Amino acid sequence: MTESIKQPMDLITLSLGEVVRVRMRGNRELRGRLHAFDAHLNMVLGDTEETTSVVEEDANGAETVVQKTRSLGMVFVRGDTIILVAPPLRTA
Repeated sequence: MTESIKQPMDLITLSLGEVVRVRMRGNRELRGRLHAFDAHLNMVLGDTEETTSVVEEDANGAETVVQKTRSLGMVFVRGDTIILVAPPLRTA
């Protein structure tokens, strides 16, 4: 990688135009192409897919984690709901 990363936001800047994973509050995860972001980590994602995880309990009391996925298209994500941003895997 020829560009250096000196601050955490530099890694997000390098991810513009690429697909990123965004972990959010409430057991939600977004995966989409990063179009824009600001200093508050508000983001615009395109071709976005949302995955939610819900723990369901059956009649016997056994718990299972159910994941539901849906397509959202273009979305605006508020930075205060974001826990983690995972840029695309980069190989040297």
